[in-house]
Amino acid sequence: MLVKPQRKHGPKAEMNVVPYIDVMLVLLVIFMVTAPMLVQGVKLELPKVAAEAMPVENERQILTLSVKADGTFYWNLGPALDVENQTDSAVDLAELRDKVAAIIAANGDTQVYVRADQAADYGRVAAGIAELQRGGVVNLGLITEAPAEPAAP
Repeated sequence: MLVKPQRKHGPKAEMNVVPYIDVMLVLLVIFMVTAPMLVQGVKLELPKVAAEAMPVENERQILTLSVKADGTFYWNLGPALDVENQTDSAVDLAELRDKVAAIIAANGDTQVYVRADQAADYGRVAAGIAELQRGGVVNLGLITEAPAEPAAP
């Protein structure tokens, strides 16, 4: 008489997840390779310190460039940060670059601050900063205003 061998293991009712893990790892590699290619922007080297007020150097000239909501530029050159007065203005980017390059050529260590109207086009502000760089500006800062305190009830 034939003896049927006994099975040590019965039928398994488990799902085999190995193929799913393989697919997941392939997708992970694809995302890791493509993610760095999607990043675009302007290269900035930010300081590794807490934000503090910039020290004022009395010997340095300060150029305060303002961008209006309509996209025009005006600035003030003086020994202190002044956002009220206007020394000169420019309607287009080429005029801005030429006039600021002349100021930088006369005073090489000029500190430039940029302030823009909240309604000003971001592209126009970025183009202005790029023209400042082409004009020889190396010391650049951005001016913002602190938000208003909410009124007490």
